[in-house]
Amino acid sequence: MTKIDVLTLFPEMFQCPFDASIIKRAQSRNLIKVEVHNLRKWGEGTRRNVDDRPYGGGVGMILRVDIIDAALKDLRTKMSKVILLDATGDRYTQAKVQEFSKLEHIILIAGHYEGVDHRVHEYLADEIISIGDYVLTGGEIPAMVIVDSVIRLIPGVLGKDESSAVESHKEPGYLEYPQYTRPEIYKKWKVPDVLLSGNHKEIEKWRKES
Repeated sequence: MTKIDVLTLFPEMFQCPFDASIIKRAQSRNLIKVEVHNLRKWGEGTRRNVDDRPYGGGVGMILRVDIIDAALKDLRTKMSKVILLDATGDRYTQAKVQEFSKLEHIILIAGHYEGVDHRVHEYLADEIISIGDYVLTGGEIPAMVIVDSVIRLIPGVLGKDESSAVESHKEPGYLEYPQYTRPEIYKKWKVPDVLLSGNHKEIEKWRKES
């Protein structure tokens, strides 16, 4: 069974996405186990502080390396891969999804505020991952993206019909071909003739070229 732990300051953000659809079904069948942890559990003092002002000045607050290290000491095992979600990281691709889907234990660190103490990048995280060249409020949504994409490739999670829909993404740069259904004509928008021809060789050729 694949285990995924998520470290975040906003665990409530994960309730709806993780309690529905494929993720919920996979957990109910014991194919995966996803746990979301509030980083403040490892916070300091009565207010469970997890951040502080940046050295050298600057706007905002930075998540502390010692707090994240304490959390990882409780969660990390020899089989764990720790992934920090950060806009400066390597681009997330389907090849990376396949790699992650073969892991036994993934720990995702969802950064927030103005960032994470860079010593987390240097000494604690095994990989730094970005889902795109843009800035989000925090790492929660990227963490959801990784969980959803990885779970889909775990054997037994998807049914046969759903699994076939994933096949088109296994080759780098090759996305799903255009698909159509009834009605054949709608507002003069017609389904391509080749799909109505019954000629499977031509249909396959059209799909590869589309």
